[in-house]
Amino acid sequence: MVDEIVYLSYDNRNTDLLFQVVSRRYERKSVVITSNLAFTDWPTIFPNAACTTALIDRLSEIISIEGESYRKREAEISKEATATRRRKKRE
Repeated sequence: MVDEIVYLSYDNRNTDLLFQVVSRRYERKSVVITSNLAFTDWPTIFPNAACTTALIDRLSEIISIEGESYRKREAEISKEATATRRRKKRE
């Protein structure tokens, strides 16, 4: 599994290496990649368009999940709880 694949930008060399890893894994077992960017935005992260297209082609099942981010929701709940505790201490 590759989580948050587009969190950082890649140069041409790293893009080629990632492509090789995915290609080799694709021939043997499943590959799971998560991203918060649409494929149309991937060229902003991966400079080699041909390699990026080939990488996407190796993903046989694409699942798009819509909705609120779990991590964002948990962070907001934690922030609210901290603010409530601070207010109670001041009272």
